Amino acid sequence: MTGVFSGFFIVWAVILTGYAVGRRNVLGPQGQLVLSKFAFYVASPPLLFLTISEADIARILSAPLLVAAVSAVATTLVYAAIARWVLRRDAATTLMGAQAASQVNSANLGIPIAVFVLGDATMVVPVILFQLALNTPVYLTIMDTLTDGRRPSPGSVLGNVVTNPMIVGSGLGILFAVTGWRLPEVVHEPVELVAGASIPAMLMAFGVSLVGASPLQRGAGPRRDVVLASTLKLLLHPALAFLFARFVLDLDGHLLYAVVVMAALPTAQNIYVAAVRYGRAEQLCRDTVLVTTVIAMLTMAVVALLLS
Repeated sequence: MTGVFSGFFIVWAVILTGYAVGRRNVLGPQGQLVLSKFAFYVASPPLLFLTISEADIARILSAPLLVAAVSAVATTLVYAAIARWVLRRDAATTLMGAQAASQVNSANLGIPIAVFVLGDATMVVPVILFQLALNTPVYLTIMDTLTDGRRPSPGSVLGNVVTNPMIVGSGLGILFAVTGWRLPEVVHEPVELVAGASIPAMLMAFGVSLVGASPLQRGAGPRRDVVLASTLKLLLHPALAFLFARFVLDLDGHLLYAVVVMAALPTAQNIYVAAVRYGRAEQLCRDTVLVTTVIAMLTMAVVALLLS
């Protein structure tokens, strides 16, 4: 337990450093964007590659992947049913809210939490693969159809998947793990050096993004939708992960703890980016990201207290 909370302390210490940097505007108005892009496009793919290439692939792609998929899809359906039939939201707004309730921040927070709290970076890989390779192409394709009637071709959907840097890094890691290949030492060293910048950049960018955050302002925006999405994300999603993992897949110990912590991560920031792109549910997605981001550390700490 001491190790778990030491991991949370490390994560929060770097986040608060990023917040202080943002408050003083050290990196300028584009600092958070640059840090996020550097982490996503440059440093995280080699980190995933190195981590997965030395991992047990069968363990990564079995039960944890199934838990990630089932718990996320179930949460999506619960939100969609309430938003559509109780709150009477249109289909596009319902879909974006459902994604805000079920997609987790698997990169900016998932990787650091997996490393420092779970002690195993590979535990975030099933979530990343499910969200980026399966879930995201599906919901973006549906949003294209709902908002402008455009029907993307299978080739364009596949192209978006295989050009995603996280998927590329993960895919190469799986290839090397299955074949037993290893990078030459002279190549491995610079790759490892760049990969080492991933987690600090992610957490610093996350801290900068918290500056000026003020969700759920009175009289502004869809507060009921935000409360619904945030509640499902923070409580229902990890609860479903626990129930499915424990009583259907019979998981226990560290693996059970890990899949529940991954489900308890806050809403992915790229959901807001997608909402802006489609011009639907922008405030709902933004506020849900902010609310779950602030509270999720507490819910993950509770999970750690109960299951670690």
